[in-house]
Amino acid sequence: MTAGVLPAQHLRHLIETGALAADPAIRPDQIQPASLDLRLGTVAYRVRASFLAGHGAKVADRIAEFEMHRVDLTAGAVLEKGCVYVIPLMERLALPAGITAVANAKSSTGRLDLLTRTITDGGTEFDRIPEAYHGPLYAEVCPRSFSVLVRAGQRLNQIRFRQGQAVLSDAELRSLHAEEPLVSGAAVISEGLGFSVDLRPETGDLLGYRAKPHTGVIDLDRIGHYPARDFWEEVRAGDGRIILDPGAFYILVSREAVTIPPDYAAEMAPYLAMVGEFRVHYAGFFDPGFGHAAAGGAGSRGVLEVRCHEAPFVLEHGQVVGRLVYERMAARPETLYGAGIASNYQGQGLKLAKQFRAG
Repeated sequence: MTAGVLPAQHLRHLIETGALAADPAIRPDQIQPASLDLRLGTVAYRVRASFLAGHGAKVADRIAEFEMHRVDLTAGAVLEKGCVYVIPLMERLALPAGITAVANAKSSTGRLDLLTRTITDGGTEFDRIPEAYHGPLYAEVCPRSFSVLVRAGQRLNQIRFRQGQAVLSDAELRSLHAEEPLVSGAAVISEGLGFSVDLRPETGDLLGYRAKPHTGVIDLDRIGHYPARDFWEEVRAGDGRIILDPGAFYILVSREAVTIPPDYAAEMAPYLAMVGEFRVHYAGFFDPGFGHAAAGGAGSRGVLEVRCHEAPFVLEHGQVVGRLVYERMAARPETLYGAGIASNYQGQGLKLAKQFRAG
């Protein structure tokens, strides 16, 4: 098999061979161009604190150690803001040698400030699954801004599989950008493709949104249902800068429009901790075809999920806040992001999660 991120057709092969299994069986619509959506199981365990299993330990044993109570998700239940839950997922792995996996929150999950990370038996890192891992998968879920109503079978996170080394070097990234522009404007390439924040919008003065601190519950199945004003404060343009408040959560947008060519995938990564007291993303996967003209994108902006940490911090227009790490696909996916599949954020600009509507 060629080195690279495994496309949809290879994921189907993993399912056929039992390397990727689930109860109930995996649905065809879980398979994305370069990833698989993971489904919540039927029970959530409220735990005292976030944890990793650690070498030689099982997540189930750690749950028994830290469990406070359990919640039945069969008919739906509320996960409360500020609490930590561990939820067994329906999917499990029996990875062959040479295949590793990485997980990440789905776009709408990140835009709700719903911290979701994958943990495994014997795991010493969140969201990273080593080659030849055989065992169950769990989601750690911590609602940060809003309490949410979830149900068994819902998909908060996703998993991407890779064979061998797939990350492009800076030299390879420059070559690809010269062949097919990956970003509007000048490309800042250093351990990936840098992107900056847009605080001088060309039309209007809306810069982004800040989560309100005291809101109602969000039912994740209600699409286009909630008036944005009930959950978000609009952040309007000033002088090309905003001051981030510690503990506050913001939705902003990149200044650059980004393109992911069909033979590549990308993952959003933090820039440098030294450039500011904030975190820039939760949801990190960009599928082949995102923002690509052939898939109906013609350049799509990156939505930035920003949380300030210890001290108020001044964020300025054009400040580099993150980077996209590009990887080769092992083969071109049969379907691209936005091309014939329900892709909510193709051609996007500043956009809240799909549960919200204008007003």
